[in-house]
Amino acid sequence: MNVVVSSGWLEFFSDSDNADFFAPAIEDIDQLVVPSISLYEVFKRIHQQSGEDQALQVVAQTQQGKVIDLTSALALRAAHLSVQAKLPLEDSIILATAHAHQAILWTQDAEFQGLEDVGYIEKIS
Repeated sequence: MNVVVSSGWLEFFSDSDNADFFAPAIEDIDQLVVPSISLYEVFKRIHQQSGEDQALQVVAQTQQGKVIDLTSALALRAAHLSVQAKLPLEDSIILATAHAHQAILWTQDAEFQGLEDVGYIEKIS
């Protein structure tokens, strides 16, 4: 199973420098797990940059994977991870979702570097 952080989705959809790193995880729909908070983050950023219509099209693509809603158990696991790894809210929810589904977390966000079950590539500026 695979979980892609929001910045990875944005890299992929904008065909930016690290798009090829995220493509295999995103394109393997049967193994793709999408935390619902990623829908929020991706929609918001695309809406700001390109408008609502484009944001809706992009989010429709993200929903081809298995979307996971935030449950109370997942929220508590995320809070624990946030304290343990000093992660912000969104990142801890995404990591907790990956753990709950025995997924690899694909990221370019430095706060995840070195964590277990994380596929990391340095962000190219």
